[in-house]
Amino acid sequence: MRLRHLKSSSVVVEDGDIAVLCDPWLLDGAFYGSWAHYPPLDFEPEDYNHVDYIYVSHIHPDHFHKPTMERLDSDIPVLIHDYATDFLKRNVERLGFDVVELPHAERTHLAGDLYVNVLGADNCDPEVCGNYYGCGWWMEDEGARTTDGSTQIDSMGVFDNGDEVLVNANDCRWPLSERACALVKEQYEDIDLLLMQYGAANFYPQCMDDYTHEEKLDARADVIEEMYEDAEGFVNALEPRYYMPFAGSYALSGSLAERDQYVASPTRSQAFWHFLGSDNVEPEHSEPVLVNSEEYFDLATGEPSAEYDPIDPTERRDYVENVLAERTFDYEDDPMPSLDELATLVGDAYEHYDEKREDIGWESDTVVVFDLVDDHVATVSADGSGYDIVPESDLGDPDRYVRITIDPRLLHRILRGPQYAHFNNAQIGSHIAFQKDPDVYERPLYYAMSYFHA
Repeated sequence: MRLRHLKSSSVVVEDGDIAVLCDPWLLDGAFYGSWAHYPPLDFEPEDYNHVDYIYVSHIHPDHFHKPTMERLDSDIPVLIHDYATDFLKRNVERLGFDVVELPHAERTHLAGDLYVNVLGADNCDPEVCGNYYGCGWWMEDEGARTTDGSTQIDSMGVFDNGDEVLVNANDCRWPLSERACALVKEQYEDIDLLLMQYGAANFYPQCMDDYTHEEKLDARADVIEEMYEDAEGFVNALEPRYYMPFAGSYALSGSLAERDQYVASPTRSQAFWHFLGSDNVEPEHSEPVLVNSEEYFDLATGEPSAEYDPIDPTERRDYVENVLAERTFDYEDDPMPSLDELATLVGDAYEHYDEKREDIGWESDTVVVFDLVDDHVATVSADGSGYDIVPESDLGDPDRYVRITIDPRLLHRILRGPQYAHFNNAQIGSHIAFQKDPDVYERPLYYAMSYFHA
């Protein structure tokens, strides 16, 4: 079995004549245009139309990238986890693909000697998933939550040919996936290659507008250390012969390029050297490996097809500042919305958000402040006491607040509904700027804000 790395989390699992393309993001512009590849890709999505299957781990656009999927052959069957909701399934089918839903933790024959086993990141335990507000697509109400299908947004794929075993952990997080890893270890015992996330694909700290330059750099270092520890949790649990840091490697473009320096995602070679010298990696036989784009790692021999060529940080920075910074986003072509248009949508969005807030049984004294247009803001309660739209001069000084600034054109799309844009994707794409007092992260608030749309 061979693992061919393309970019970020996009890889191809090859065994004999059988090939599975995993999580295809093969064009720049994920997350409403902000995420780009570095180094730039020198191949096209159509170059991988020869694969027998496509495996999509979850809905995020750096794993399920619609523009990339639209350029792949829709006759290729798409494998997904059998989630409790059909959100991912419907989105794949809209592009013309046939979807194969795989049951949780069942080894399924694909072709030849190749098998796949897909597990929900939470091991299909909503109680575990429920501790991670914002990660999962929950049921409509508490009573509808069951263990029949995963509520988690992520999945991990295990591929084997009877001899070698490859675990693709995608964006699964530690310790949320501890039980799933234990089940994989029980089913397979010996793991040859583990692919795991090593960087933070989120808005912190680059989107914290009230942090100084030094505070952002310090926070970046803290997040990187935390992500390294999470990745080491997977290595220690699965004890693979080899492991490869992948997923979450990207560069910010357009008007957001200035934030790129603060993104808590080091280069893969930096991650490699960290893991190689880490005292936290317990299995002495586990070794980190890397391969260049379109090169492969042979699980049987433990050899790459070519020596890894690390990224030059200076060349990367020049590319971000001189190429990517010149790009624009689609929403920047939209007309600027009026205050009346935004105000009408905010009312309906508040009702939807507050319904979800009540559903998860959470409240807070925090006031969410949205910058609108014409020097007006929307103040949104987190305790059910309503919302208001006022001139910024009348805002006062709330005791607890999160202030959110988004380009009004993107905000207009978000407020209209997920078919236009979604708060979570805009946040991951670094399109949203935040100021907070106190500087605490209330995870349920951001989960509920994902429902702030009409």
